[in-house]
Amino acid sequence: MIRKISKVIIVVNLQKKGAAELVDEISSYLDSLDIEIVIFPYSGKTEIPVLETADLVFSLGGDGTVLFCSRIVESFSIPILAVNIGDFGFITEISKQEWKSAFIKYQNGQLNLSRRVMIKVMVERDGVRVAFHKGLNDAVISSNGISNIIKLNLKINETDLGKYRADGIIIATPTGSTAYSISAGGPILDPEMEALIINPICPFTLSNRPIVVSGNEVIHITVEKDQRTDVILSVDGQDAYPLRPGDEIIVERSQTKALLIRSDKRNFYDILRSKLNWSGGANA
Repeated sequence: MIRKISKVIIVVNLQKKGAAELVDEISSYLDSLDIEIVIFPYSGKTEIPVLETADLVFSLGGDGTVLFCSRIVESFSIPILAVNIGDFGFITEISKQEWKSAFIKYQNGQLNLSRRVMIKVMVERDGVRVAFHKGLNDAVISSNGISNIIKLNLKINETDLGKYRADGIIIATPTGSTAYSISAGGPILDPEMEALIINPICPFTLSNRPIVVSGNEVIHITVEKDQRTDVILSVDGQDAYPLRPGDEIIVERSQTKALLIRSDKRNFYDILRSKLNWSGGANA
């Protein structure tokens, strides 16, 4: 089935070598097809822009660019063609040499979409919502310092799981299972699963282990009083919000998903095997 593409947004990380040249190459080709183009270049930390809907988004950069891009277009449910400039990340499956082939195949209905769970992260203070974020990878509650234990109370829906003393807690999506969570000893999930990971960071009590819960669960984390350090919330490592004792952080699955165009050259497991250096032999 041919997909009609009349408008394309290009989100490009200009800190990546060769990014500007790739934008010119893509723009020239799309212009030859009379496709309307909107370019959003950024460098370093930037505010989320207000963009109108489109038929497709090019994400030019690395995994961080895809995370940024997913938050820009999440409310529109626009498919993302994630082109990696450099080494392959866990999310970006398409190389800069393959972008045209991938675009044509997607346009001709030959490539499908990978539908990824996103999370809503809300902060409530004295009964008032003071912050709202969305993320594709994870929400991390941690100390705003080095090696400082914080005290948190965890609930799933109405069930109290108890108090956690740890360097922090990661709430990760399946896509985010290969990000910060895996470094903290969390499991790897298939990126299209409907689940969330609750992963304590260096817990004081060894019985506090990572758990995987249904994507339908609502996770409540309360910042306990008498903290010895400042506490901060980070979403996808890009949005940060300072927390206070008594704040409640609510994390749940978003009703919309990130739509990533799949590559026909490699998939998540190919990249996983390569990134983690799985040989399957004596050196595994």
